[in-house]
Amino acid sequence: MDMSGNGFARSTEGGRGLPDLERKFMRFEEVAAVADGVEIKGYASFFDTVDQGNDVVQRGAYGASLMALKAAGRSVKMLWQHDPAQPIGVWDEVREDARGLFVKGRILGSVQMGREAIALIGAGAIDGLSIGYRTVKAAKNTKGQRLLQELELWEVSLVTFPMLPSARVGAKADDFIRIGDVLREMAGVFDAASADIASRASNHKGNAR
Repeated sequence: MDMSGNGFARSTEGGRGLPDLERKFMRFEEVAAVADGVEIKGYASFFDTVDQGNDVVQRGAYGASLMALKAAGRSVKMLWQHDPAQPIGVWDEVREDARGLFVKGRILGSVQMGREAIALIGAGAIDGLSIGYRTVKAAKNTKGQRLLQELELWEVSLVTFPMLPSARVGAKADDFIRIGDVLREMAGVFDAASADIASRASNHKGNAR
């Protein structure tokens, strides 16, 4: 069954991101200083592993896309927070191997947002990668999992939020609990603020009568 264009995790992030792309999150594995900035490398996607979205990327899923980019003389973009207006470096290597989609690239210190990203990585505030892609071919298996057979890879971004339970790969169970507590507290604050605003608006209308 062809499921081209399936909408899992699509977002334009306030209208600034690339439209109609799906997202998946990982953590980069290594960081090293280089002459013109910082080099990062790791896996942006693993094969044959069920992710938080109940998807399984199958081996070879990125092959056709990578070949098409190479033939066109183009490359996978390195963006900040999926924002096409903010490239922060270059991916020197994007390839499939037996494990998944391996990426290696340089965040450029000559770019303002690149310098900020380097500082955030050094402080431990940023540790995530997110790919932006379109599903070309997929199918469902008997477990209800989506088998991603061919993907069109557009970009690999550095992102803030792979720490979220629905986005972070390889986090410990107690990490999920702590993060969940934080999110619940934040939701409580927003709910209280909304209730306060509604109450003030109601009182204002009553006084105006």
